[in-house]
Amino acid sequence: MDWVQLLSIKRFGLENYHSEKKQERTEYQRDYDRLIFSSPFRRLQNKTQVFPLPGSIFVHNRLTHSLEVSSVGRSLGEIVGRKLREKYPQSPAHFEEIASIVSAACLAHDLGNPPFGHSGEKAISSFFSEREGRKLQPQVESEGGRWSDFTCFEGNANTLRLLMHRFHGRRRGGFALTYSTLASIVKYPFSSELSEGKNKFGFFASEENEYRIIARGLGITCLNENPAKFARYPLVYLVEAADDICYQIMDIEDAHKLHLVTTEKTIELLLGFFDESQRSRYQKNIKRVGDVNEQIAYLRASVIGVLVEECARVFMENEEAILAGEEQKALIESIPEKAKNAYETCSKFATTTIYRSKDVLDIELAGYRIIGFLLEKFIHAVQTPSHVYSQLLLGRIPDQYETDSPSTYGKIQSIIDYVSGMTDLYALDLYRKITGMGLPEI
Repeated sequence: MDWVQLLSIKRFGLENYHSEKKQERTEYQRDYDRLIFSSPFRRLQNKTQVFPLPGSIFVHNRLTHSLEVSSVGRSLGEIVGRKLREKYPQSPAHFEEIASIVSAACLAHDLGNPPFGHSGEKAISSFFSEREGRKLQPQVESEGGRWSDFTCFEGNANTLRLLMHRFHGRRRGGFALTYSTLASIVKYPFSSELSEGKNKFGFFASEENEYRIIARGLGITCLNENPAKFARYPLVYLVEAADDICYQIMDIEDAHKLHLVTTEKTIELLLGFFDESQRSRYQKNIKRVGDVNEQIAYLRASVIGVLVEECARVFMENEEAILAGEEQKALIESIPEKAKNAYETCSKFATTTIYRSKDVLDIELAGYRIIGFLLEKFIHAVQTPSHVYSQLLLGRIPDQYETDSPSTYGKIQSIIDYVSGMTDLYALDLYRKITGMGLPEI
């Protein structure tokens, strides 16, 4: 792989389109703006990140998380772009645009995630692997559909579909983003057949050929034709690092605001990223600030700064191997021992204390119930469209979703598109109305 081909301004679905109008914004800046003004992005404000919404204490939702990941991604991209220019001073590659590409990809990375936080993906997968949806497997497979797309449902693959698919009434190419931005989103560039039962793959069967077009256009190394597997697009490593940095550190800050973690423990976890001399300096600095939340925010910002610098350094150290298509660990896993141990300590603490808290478990339980119920009712409706009750349910689904697909795979996918795009509150409200627990005001 080479950087000149990898940094492409070609737009998916608009490959033959050329504008004579001079644009003051770069193509990648236009990607960013297109995403931030979109309806799916706005809906992230009512999708759970980890902790239930809404509440009297403002914690992160999917939207604020995505904005912060985008900010960190831009910093990573700026550092890497500058260092690549120093390494290849004569290259015609647009290294200066890497920051814009990464920030746009970060902005979009969670668009395909369903409501109710991380449990939403599991709720969809389990519906098809453990619950009522299992009975549909023979029918889907007999028609040539890929069943593992459902049993291993992956929000990342759903993001790619949301951005690329031409839904009813939409233009060709979906969001018509640049090849580079789209490729930067695909963390796991292989089909669900290679996921080994894990919720980690890059594209559904419905978007596999489209991803092949992008991969060929960018010169991404193909590792296996069938089942499809590609090398990672290099900038994926930066998008992944930005996400890793934000969710881990910000979840701890949120837990502190919700009094799930003491101030002392929070400070201890964050100071773990620094050596003794640095710790002493930071401890003196936070004593100058009386507000506890500001103390935590100061340490959090300092930790993020350290992790950004280290992840950028690791990327540059492995840049040639990454270009060669050699599989690399996540950047966060290769940072210096001190910071790596502190990060792993935070991760273990979050898993055992934060993610197992009553409030988090409650939202997961609600998600399983609501998502499972909606999938069951609407999938049955698309299979029996002539039934009176089915017609009532189908009347709730916007025209953009392809409930009239000729295949069972396509019908199921149209319902997943609808349900996964819901906000927490919309899903809850619809659940209540269908069950008769909540009636519209007359």
